[in-house]
Amino acid sequence: MMRTHSCGELRASDAGSEVRLAGWVHHRRDHGKIIFLDLRDASGTVQVVVHPDVGVDAESVQREYCVSIGGTVEKRKPGTENANLPTGEIEITARSLEVLSPSETPPFIVEDGVDVDDVTRLKYRYIDLRRPEMQHALRLRAKVVGEIRSYLDARGFTEIETPILFKSTPEGARDFLVPSRLQRGSFYALPQSPQMLKQILMVGGMERYYQIARCFRDEDLRADRQLEHTQLDLEMSFVEQEDVLQLLEGLFIHLWRECVGVDVEQPFPRIPYAEAIRRFGTDHVDLRYGMELADLNEVFSETSLGIFRSVITSGGTIRGFAVPGAGELNHAQLKRLEHAAMDRGAKGLAWVILRDGGEVDSPLAKHLSERERNGIASATDGKPGDLILMMADKAEVVNPILGALRMELAKERGLIPDGAWKFCWIVDYPFFVWNPDEDKWDPIHHPFTMPVGGGETLDGDPAAVRASAYDLVLNGLELLSGSIRIHRPDIQRKVFDALGISPEDAEERFGFFLEAFRYGPPPHGGIGCGIDRVMMQMLGTENIRDVVAFPKTQSGVDPLSGAPTPVDPDQLKILGLRPLPS
Repeated sequence: MMRTHSCGELRASDAGSEVRLAGWVHHRRDHGKIIFLDLRDASGTVQVVVHPDVGVDAESVQREYCVSIGGTVEKRKPGTENANLPTGEIEITARSLEVLSPSETPPFIVEDGVDVDDVTRLKYRYIDLRRPEMQHALRLRAKVVGEIRSYLDARGFTEIETPILFKSTPEGARDFLVPSRLQRGSFYALPQSPQMLKQILMVGGMERYYQIARCFRDEDLRADRQLEHTQLDLEMSFVEQEDVLQLLEGLFIHLWRECVGVDVEQPFPRIPYAEAIRRFGTDHVDLRYGMELADLNEVFSETSLGIFRSVITSGGTIRGFAVPGAGELNHAQLKRLEHAAMDRGAKGLAWVILRDGGEVDSPLAKHLSERERNGIASATDGKPGDLILMMADKAEVVNPILGALRMELAKERGLIPDGAWKFCWIVDYPFFVWNPDEDKWDPIHHPFTMPVGGGETLDGDPAAVRASAYDLVLNGLELLSGSIRIHRPDIQRKVFDALGISPEDAEERFGFFLEAFRYGPPPHGGIGCGIDRVMMQMLGTENIRDVVAFPKTQSGVDPLSGAPTPVDPDQLKILGLRPLPS
């Protein structure tokens, strides 16, 4: 038997037991002739004592050696216990020690919080994965996926795998393409999502489907985005929007209770998209703090400020929000905020610091009437000592910039309460968004979403059409997106027409899908939920690399293997390909 116990499971009740352990040497300390080894395995760490008279050779054993140790569990002497370890009341007196495999000096110490750059961490990911923090993240991820399966299985869902090699049907991002050896000049695409396949499963009468799906998008990487990701993909037949929301709300209540040990507030608030933009400047709503955006057009309706007056006259908006206690910021810090806004496309950022007695500090102070000073404080719910930030421009410029500043300042100023979990649904989305670069309407989600009210609403102004779509947001991060789908071919054709997709183009891209919908598709709806983002929230990290076993760098490189790499010319020849000159 390689081992009788795991390192982290031993307690004072095991004193006197003979055990055999295996793991890695976490620390080594020489105290005269006595050597102390901290032995670590996946379950935890235990102290091993090697006395000079037991005939065990521990002189050559160094950090990260993989060893097997036999010995006796003994209680530590009073005063020598380690309260920071679950095994801190005991130690192992070694009787035997075998080096299973030696180790070179690792590139960094296997400890949480170690100061090492990300590229080194990813190049030596097998060392990084030994850290308790990473081990906990991946085990919690496995528990989350297990709980998802348990919850859905109990509600009549069937887990079905859909193909990884599929047809290229661009869904907003670039596809990863795979050349076919058997069909020269043709390509598969790695799925951005199983969207059309899961809808076809509904046509096939499966009714309740889910999958822990791997998805691929050839797009720029960010802190919360990799080239490949894992999502809970789910679809249900014979449902309305409320049925889907109730099921998913129950799932997340279950996950947080079982995996985080927290009973989250329920029911989750439902916030219409337009209200979210008005109050927070974004549909990625963070409800953990106030600082809501306020309309100031009425406050400045009689302003002497030419810029503000011209914005109101041209149909623009003046908006602002209060930052509690930020009146202490100096001019350099305020200038930094102005630059942050301008980097995002603002023409400028106005600020006002509220003082006692209705007084203000601001470059605009001499232009503000008493009515305007009081109106600013009242509209933003500002108090003396608060900073008010204001912008004047078109609403589509003002809202996202102020929304981003609101979230950044809340983090910087420590205004977010610890341990708060604020879920909310964003509903009542517009169906179309205007794309000025291509002079056409785009779907805000995807073209298979059912318009509210059915196809009749598509005969009017596209800007007025609402989508039967919904997102679940937690603490400012979107976790899932979904919709009730179009199940009628006539409505689907109308949507394609509104998007400028010709019948010929629709047939080329979606012909197999449209063909299936000629055979009695049921009303259906579903979601795609990012497992990686769920884990980021549970673990309190802002980087997706902390919750994925083998992530890539910002440039899409895998430092561990060196991928992507050139391939042998013979491999390309088999596929009928040749590289372009560099």
